[in-house]
Amino acid sequence: MDDPAKTIAVVRGGSTTDVEQTFRTLVDRWQPTVRLAGLIAESHGLADRACNAGFLRNIATAERFSIFQDLGTGSTVCHLDGAGALSAAGAVRRDIAAGCELVVLNKFGKLEAAGEGLAGAFKAALDARLPLLTSVSPALEDAWTRFTGRPFVILPADPIEIDAWWQATRTMA
Repeated sequence: MDDPAKTIAVVRGGSTTDVEQTFRTLVDRWQPTVRLAGLIAESHGLADRACNAGFLRNIATAERFSIFQDLGTGSTVCHLDGAGALSAAGAVRRDIAAGCELVVLNKFGKLEAAGEGLAGAFKAALDARLPLLTSVSPALEDAWTRFTGRPFVILPADPIEIDAWWQATRTMA
């Protein structure tokens, strides 16, 4: 690629739910013609929980990984389950090794900033020099910058702009 900054896109703006829906929309659009690897978040669907962590769906295989522990109604503790995220990351590393054009990883969060969760999947995508689409909270941008060690572009949670990024990135490959 001529411009390495163009190979990594971080989506920002809008709610977590909006970003997740945008990623699902784009994955559905791209899957017929693009070899994708990665994970899309899905809600646990449980009411009155302090944490939204639910499931990660493997884009390539549709395998579903639980990333939450049900601590019961009204729990004020985040119930994120890092073991499920590690399993999901392992599946994505295998998908990357099998060959893909684009990696979509739901988000770089607290687990990844600590070198856990999906960190191995992010590292595999970066090491393979594959285009990568993700989201990163502004609060974790410094950790993300240290983790990637490369420039990246920030895009709004707009399917049209993200698709334009992908089409431009794809033609540079």
